[in-house]
Amino acid sequence: MSNTFLYFAYGSNLLAKRIRLNNPTAIVKDIGYIKNFRLDFQRYSQRWRGTSATIVETENSVVWGVVWEINKCNLFTLDCQEGVQDKIYHAMQVNVETPSGTTLNCRVYQQCDNPKEYIKPEDFPMEKRPSPLYINMILEGAKENNLPADYIEFLKSIPHNGYEGEYGISLSLIEN
Repeated sequence: MSNTFLYFAYGSNLLAKRIRLNNPTAIVKDIGYIKNFRLDFQRYSQRWRGTSATIVETENSVVWGVVWEINKCNLFTLDCQEGVQDKIYHAMQVNVETPSGTTLNCRVYQQCDNPKEYIKPEDFPMEKRPSPLYINMILEGAKENNLPADYIEFLKSIPHNGYEGEYGISLSLIEN
């Protein structure tokens, strides 16, 4: 039996510095995408001062991300980071297709209260927008892991809420 599991990250955990804050055993396994899901933003996060990312079942859509291989000793810390105990996100299994054509079965987190209707990101009302720090972290992680250029352009099209105050995260993860 393996002492590791595969985790598909599509939000702030795309960025290595972010995921390794609480899950130091995380190692990049590959990049890939899940079919018939879209990236959306729904629940306001006090930590991020804006909405956080989720995946929503949507035919003919894909969400790109990073497959991390993580030691099972970090399963609890990852669940806690995602708010599983507070019913913010729940874990589920998805098949991730890699650019080489391999399919990997991965743990992923989806918000417990997902959007009911589809709104194009460019039309997001202010209360549905992520903060500048959060969306920039997703973008930096996408670039760091060489996600496809068209997906990075899609991420750049997501408007932020313009928040300029303090954040509930102790480390400025974007600064080099």
